[in-house]
Amino acid sequence: MSTDMSNAATVTESGLKNPYYFVKPSHYPIIGSFSAMFVLMGIIFAAHFGNYIVLALGILSLLTTMFFWFRTVVRESLIPGAHSILDLISVRYGMTLFITSEVMFFVAFFWAFFNFAVFPENVSGATHRVWPPEGIHTFDPFSLPFLNTLILLLSGTTITWAHHALIENDRKSLMTGLGATILLGLSFTCCQAVEYSHAPFKFSGGGIFPSVFFLATGFHGFHVIVGTIFLIVCYVRSRDGQFTPKRHFGFEAAAWYWHFVDVVWLFLYVCIYLWGASKITVA
Repeated sequence: MSTDMSNAATVTESGLKNPYYFVKPSHYPIIGSFSAMFVLMGIIFAAHFGNYIVLALGILSLLTTMFFWFRTVVRESLIPGAHSILDLISVRYGMTLFITSEVMFFVAFFWAFFNFAVFPENVSGATHRVWPPEGIHTFDPFSLPFLNTLILLLSGTTITWAHHALIENDRKSLMTGLGATILLGLSFTCCQAVEYSHAPFKFSGGGIFPSVFFLATGFHGFHVIVGTIFLIVCYVRSRDGQFTPKRHFGFEAAAWYWHFVDVVWLFLYVCIYLWGASKITVA
């Protein structure tokens, strides 16, 4: 017993730094989870009762949480020597898994669309095997939807330009490319708002096609807004010189997310706008 005590008394720290950076406990994840829950509840209230109050409060709470959470993450990223190479690898894996989960999120909407498009007899109360259902007037795919497609494709080009400029340490081109991408993202959101205001069908009580349409394109629009916020944060950080050619994963993650948003829109445009614009009768 005395020998054990003697050995314990002589133990000293190895001096080796833990290869992983463990952030301090935060209340933002639980607040963000509840905010997201209120957003989903708000969508239900808006769809069934036309009440948008819960949805507005949920979105406001979510955006507020994002603001303070982003501020905390940015401050942590500036701690000298806090992040090792293993940290950078782990956050890359984390962002990859996050985007994968987002892909599966949209797969659910595409699954619903294909379920009713290929098997229109599954639509409740359907008397004809046709998709979209009788009485639904769809959007012209070569009007605002086509313009939005061009806007997002162009934004994918500008964010790539900004990324390459950052790698080459070209600060002027970096800021120009980022600024252009942000403006294009805002333009997309404005065009979608105009499109919704002229929609020939309503979200609440409009049937299965409007439900699938507004949920799929609406959630994509929400992701565009979130991606635009990511890019605005990157713009401010780039202006302050917080990114370097070899250390800029915050920017890279935002670029990955933006490209994901671009690709999802292409699938939405082909399936919901082009396919949905023509009446398809199933034999």
